[in-house]
Amino acid sequence: MVTTTPQTTDDESRALSDALGRLATTPRLLVALDFDGTLAPEVDQPMAARPLPESKEAIRRLLELEGTSVALVSGRDLASLDRISEMPEQVLLVGSHGIEVRIGGEMTSLTDDELARREVISDALHTAADGREGVFVEEKPAGLALHTRLADEATTTEVREAVRQRLADEPGVHSREGKNVREYAVRPTGKDDGVARLRDAVGATAVLFAGDDVTDEDALRSLGDDDLGIRVGPGETAASHRVADPAAIGRLLGELADLRAHLGHA
Repeated sequence: MVTTTPQTTDDESRALSDALGRLATTPRLLVALDFDGTLAPEVDQPMAARPLPESKEAIRRLLELEGTSVALVSGRDLASLDRISEMPEQVLLVGSHGIEVRIGGEMTSLTDDELARREVISDALHTAADGREGVFVEEKPAGLALHTRLADEATTTEVREAVRQRLADEPGVHSREGKNVREYAVRPTGKDDGVARLRDAVGATAVLFAGDDVTDEDALRSLGDDDLGIRVGPGETAASHRVADPAAIGRLLGELADLRAHLGHA
């Protein structure tokens, strides 16, 4: 039985296992997963993150099963996601909160106006972060992310306010809050858009989506009655079930692989 949180009751644990059993019988299953905080424990240096071995093995087993697709849906850009995820080529990738999608070699590109707007965002963030301890800027194809995980509260407030003032009158800039990060992009897409594109691409009859951050809630809210949403860790959520941490996700994926292998699909 899947372990959720230390406070999870036996009934809640049983309900999650029952939900996995129902999901395992769907004809065409899409398993869509956030990366940081879901497959990989959070770390101070973003490029040091790696998926837990148990999750990697469970994903490998799922990919071997008929009618089963696996995808990563992340706020990271596709290049870095591909590099650090260490996933087989069969795993589909969605980056930059749904802006970048790699399915069958197709890639999303920006217009000239969007590229020019991205340069404005880049200048604002780099200017605000320059010389500020614990603050760094992550470049992404469709925007940038202002990381303050290692900064103190006063520095975080000052830097974010400087960016806000610089971009206040700039049209077409979309911000998104995450854990110790604020992202700025030139398109208002979310992970729900990425999951929708993946669902259509593989013809999924049901989707499992798991994530740990507020940016994952768009995808969790978009799920239908035949789907299964999993929140990793604490926080308000639209998910129907919750697990404690990335280690619990590894066990959950392993259980799903076992169930789908033994139950087959309808």
